[in-house]
Amino acid sequence: MITVKTTYLGELRSVSRHVYSGTEILTDAPIDNRGKGQAFSPTDLLATSLGTCMLTTMAIGAQTHGYNIDGTKMEIIKVMASDPRRVAEVHVTFFFPPNNYTDKAKK
Repeated sequence: MITVKTTYLGELRSVSRHVYSGTEILTDAPIDNRGKGQAFSPTDLLATSLGTCMLTTMAIGAQTHGYNIDGTKMEIIKVMASDPRRVAEVHVTFFFPPNNYTDKAKK
């Protein structure tokens, strides 16, 4: 089954629709790569996907073991490289709410 359908709209902008939910995401090329930067860039989504995948996996583990990580926040830094242009690094920092986590929960 198709997961996502994407249409190129022109001017380095695309719209992607999640088939199951109908949710749409616009992407723009970033300003430093001939774009308008008015939406997430494809590489922003790559970094966001990595971070949210990590957070979702931790939430599943927390739920399984009876811990609560509701309200956890993340900051993501995407580092680009050139020649060829690519994502070189993704730094993800988590901020957990105060919850008196045990050493076991932290692990």
